[in-house]
Amino acid sequence: MSTEARHEADELLLGFARALRAAGLPVTSDRAQSFLRAAATVGVDDSRATYWAGRATLCTGPDDLARYDQVFHAWFLSKDRKGAPREADEQVLPQAALGMTEEPGQGGEDTEEEMLAAASATEVLRHRDIAAMDPREKARLAALFATLRPRPARRTASRWRSWHRGEVDAPRTLRLMRRRMGEPGPVAWRRRRERARRLVLLVDVSGSMSPYADALLRLAHTFAHTPSRTGVTTRPRDVEVFTIGTRLTHVTRAMRLRDPEQAIIAAGRTVPDWSGGTRLGETLKVFLDRWGQRGTARGAVVVIISDGWERGDASLLAEQMHRLHRLAHRVVWMNPHRGKEGYQPVQAGIVAALPYVDDFVAGHSMATFADLVEVVAHA
Repeated sequence: MSTEARHEADELLLGFARALRAAGLPVTSDRAQSFLRAAATVGVDDSRATYWAGRATLCTGPDDLARYDQVFHAWFLSKDRKGAPREADEQVLPQAALGMTEEPGQGGEDTEEEMLAAASATEVLRHRDIAAMDPREKARLAALFATLRPRPARRTASRWRSWHRGEVDAPRTLRLMRRRMGEPGPVAWRRRRERARRLVLLVDVSGSMSPYADALLRLAHTFAHTPSRTGVTTRPRDVEVFTIGTRLTHVTRAMRLRDPEQAIIAAGRTVPDWSGGTRLGETLKVFLDRWGQRGTARGAVVVIISDGWERGDASLLAEQMHRLHRLAHRVVWMNPHRGKEGYQPVQAGIVAALPYVDDFVAGHSMATFADLVEVVAHA
């Protein structure tokens, strides 16, 4: 595709994203960019694939699907719109969009079957082991990260805020009475503010974890761009990301890049021990000595993502996990092999670490990543 044609295609797709936003869908610039990348991956000329790429990246839930279909039909199929597809082109577009113009009883069963088949394929991909995926499936998986909605764990702050119930705000109540010249009036209430609890991600990038490394860094990037929520104050340093292997590497700066592809490339340039060995005890000690006791891990939710293969001293890992457990609010260990049939936590590293782990979760698929999001949110 020529540069000019590519530019025209991008303008068409971005215009569709803006039309969805105008129709009431919460389409952010990040989701629009994810849609462009997903459409480029599956092929802009493949209208059916473009339809499903948009559904995967621009819709936030079932309530958005009807409006999405309406806007898709109006944008790509309407004969009145300038640049609308020819009738021949309509034959390759998804039946879910075409079905909106069909008469009752015409193609309804086929439409439902195709939608169910596509939904089933997406669900299969969500539960598929990332290590067993081919490049095309991994490209489709990258678009699904936009469906994750990380939420920060909460902690009580020292400051107060006005509220409709809770504790009596005596100073404010007295000020209000003074303004009324001492006349009694409504009682003012207050409650503690809430802040986002710090999240620390330690991602194993050793050789045994290399099939999952790209997806795990995408997951870390998703956490690093956790949006603010009503009633919860977030700060730029609420998420810290490190890689572990034979050494510890701080990659938070790379993960804060807005574009996930650029973030992963920047992290790859920073990490010197990619696909190397594993010395979990030594790297965890470096983290605690240099970062943990200075406040990074204190009161934080710490997520260690590793298969637990330890080439160093397992007793050192147990000692450092004990230190971490005392400092952190909650320790989560995510293991790609945890959810596989027949897995037993018999590796020396896992055996040493488990007594000091609050949550031991699986981490081999998009579905398990979504489970981790919930574990962190409720930590």
